[in-house]
Amino acid sequence: MYGGNWQSGIAPSKDQPYIFIFTGKSGHQHGYEDGWDNPSVFSYTGEGQAGDMEFVRGNLALRNHVLNGKRVLLFEFEITGYVRFVNELQVFDSDYFESHDTAGNKRIAIKFFMQPMIALHAQLVKIPVVPIMYDTKTFDITRTRDNLKPTITERQGLVTSRVGQGAYRKRIIHRWEYQCAVTGFDKLEALVASHIVPWSQSTNDERLDVHNGILLSPTYDALFDRHLITFDERGHIVLSDTVEQQAYEKVGVTGNERIQTLSEHNQPYLERHRESMGGGG
Repeated sequence: MYGGNWQSGIAPSKDQPYIFIFTGKSGHQHGYEDGWDNPSVFSYTGEGQAGDMEFVRGNLALRNHVLNGKRVLLFEFEITGYVRFVNELQVFDSDYFESHDTAGNKRIAIKFFMQPMIALHAQLVKIPVVPIMYDTKTFDITRTRDNLKPTITERQGLVTSRVGQGAYRKRIIHRWEYQCAVTGFDKLEALVASHIVPWSQSTNDERLDVHNGILLSPTYDALFDRHLITFDERGHIVLSDTVEQQAYEKVGVTGNERIQTLSEHNQPYLERHRESMGGGG
């Protein structure tokens, strides 16, 4: 009745000022993963089941919805034939990330970052601008805002650069609410977004799971990455016996640190990280 599309996850109405978007648990086989990265940021995967995603059709309409005067309404699948209205959202950012398609092939996908309109109207939250920090200097974000897909060089940079690039890094930053998980240090340009379970040891779904990510200050990231520190199920830091206490203290690590905001979804990844750490605290 609104002139939308029955089969697309992004359904712009041709007759009304609406874009209907749908989310559910059935998209993982296509490389989709949507969810609330924090109470004020919903991340949503663009449409397209095979090949690299492009800013065309629904993806283009969603990116430009404010400019075109369209309202975005999010629905979640419940059971066959029924969806539940979740919220009205507004896109404030989008970026690329590495994913897989229906056949399991690597591809570049699009992630949209949205804010609930109720928060915007009430002016309750301000979402920081997340800096784009690329190890390769090949990705021209200004160009891609006006064009449809990354160049071959940009695509190679995205595929090879893993964490630290594009949408996945932004999701980790939003998840940890713009500060180091341990210290609360909030200078985003200095913080490092990492996988808890390394990329090489993760499944396709685990590589995309924001709960397999952690945001740390450089010192803690370096130690965590080399399994010289980890965290127990309550978030308390665990120091490796392979390093003397005095050495930790020289870099400002006391052994009393704690992550306050662990979720139950972080726990399986941290358990695997602890298992691979040499020594115990």
